[in-house]
Amino acid sequence: MVVNAKVIPRIGLGMAALGRPGYINLDRSTQIGEDKVRDVAYMQEKANQVLDKAMEIGVTHFDCARSYGLSEKFVGDYLRSKKVSPDDVTVTTKWGYTYVADWNVTLPPGEPHEVKDHSAETFIRQVEETIEAVGEYVDLYQIHSATFESGVLTNSTVHEALENCKAKRGWAIGLSVSSPKQGDVLREAMKIKMSDGTPLFDSVQCTYNLLEQRPQDALMEAHNAGMDIIVKEGLANGRILKNQLLLKNCDESIWGFVVAPDALALACILAQPFCPRVLSGAVSGEQLESNYKAIEIATLLKNEKSYLLNELMEGCLMPSEEYWKERSALSWN
Repeated sequence: MVVNAKVIPRIGLGMAALGRPGYINLDRSTQIGEDKVRDVAYMQEKANQVLDKAMEIGVTHFDCARSYGLSEKFVGDYLRSKKVSPDDVTVTTKWGYTYVADWNVTLPPGEPHEVKDHSAETFIRQVEETIEAVGEYVDLYQIHSATFESGVLTNSTVHEALENCKAKRGWAIGLSVSSPKQGDVLREAMKIKMSDGTPLFDSVQCTYNLLEQRPQDALMEAHNAGMDIIVKEGLANGRILKNQLLLKNCDESIWGFVVAPDALALACILAQPFCPRVLSGAVSGEQLESNYKAIEIATLLKNEKSYLLNELMEGCLMPSEEYWKERSALSWN
């Protein structure tokens, strides 16, 4: 896949779980340490360790957001300290949410960790914050979780600001989507044009995994229209790793070698015909290496193991509304 003529690897590193102390992934304390130790220095060191492994194995796409705590600063500081050329990495990030948890893992009931605002004023403020944190590395700037309700799809002032950003900075422009309406939001976004009549959005970042497959047709339409497809939450915040059908099909007798469930789950996404790139949510180098093996397994799923791909896609699928209801019940930890 290409954004701004740069070839990007099929697996990228999402910084949602590394840029702040709390997140909704399952078993977070086991993976990253107890919440009382997760100060800024601790989390930046954890991020640096995973970024080191990423550069070592060839994962050179890093996805951030203004609301992922200090994710942009962590990535910017790391790349600058290593004197990495912007030509050698791809950084994608997002605007539209503000992180308000003040570096706390848990908050009093009803208090949010991030606040959504898709106004032009928020865009103007956050784009400057992004430029300061990681600006010279940015390739793609995305609306964070565009919805019908936020009004961003009909806000011509925001559309004009995004078009100006694309022209001034040379950044591709995208959107991320969430909720059971992901496909509908994507289709509506694809109708938005710039002043020259060409599409405003170059890319979409979408939740898609073995459990949540509703956006399949819309993603295929976007791919056919030339949009770059990025998949987030490929492991469903860890929920898919408890799926018995997935675990059964990791057996060495099927593959002739050991297959980890995370790699198989991500491989099923990589094997889709809309040619996605998939974000790893790894919080350790070991997790990232395991996720990266999905590329090799995806090739097998598209060829001699295609029967297994069909079995997993059909057998793991759950209703979209149920999927998002369960996700909304996940606790920050």
